[in-house]
Amino acid sequence: MSGENVGALNVFRTTTEVMLRDGVLTREEKRLIIKLANSLGLSENEPADVYTAIRENKKTGPGREVTPNEQRLVYTRVFEVAIVNASLSKDEFAVLAHLRDQFSIDDEDHARIEADLRDMIRQKTEDENVVDKLLGTLKDSVSLVGSLFDSVRTKKA
Repeated sequence: MSGENVGALNVFRTTTEVMLRDGVLTREEKRLIIKLANSLGLSENEPADVYTAIRENKKTGPGREVTPNEQRLVYTRVFEVAIVNASLSKDEFAVLAHLRDQFSIDDEDHARIEADLRDMIRQKTEDENVVDKLLGTLKDSVSLVGSLFDSVRTKKA
């Protein structure tokens, strides 16, 4: 990770914009954006204010600073919500890739987060079929998110 703080509202806004690229906010994307807002510690009104600003093409401030440690936790929480869905869409993968870019999460840190999620899934679930399914989704998502992240990095260069 880069060790740089980022603005919570900037992260929320840019992630919402990624979700709205296709003009549709799916139920799964709504779950992710709610988890993101909660994990970023946004107030009750801030998500709606950001959404309104996007719709009206108005600027928003950066919001409170989110430290690198918080960024990792936010990413982990959103990633967990995404994989519990067990059938991730390309849009959800794009959100994860975007957050990875926003938080400067490199491949090594992503691998640690994946390992933490594997442990968390095993601790929460006794049914091995469920564990296998979620871990399979996680494995598939890691490679796709990695390739999407690489394409985001390439476009910025």
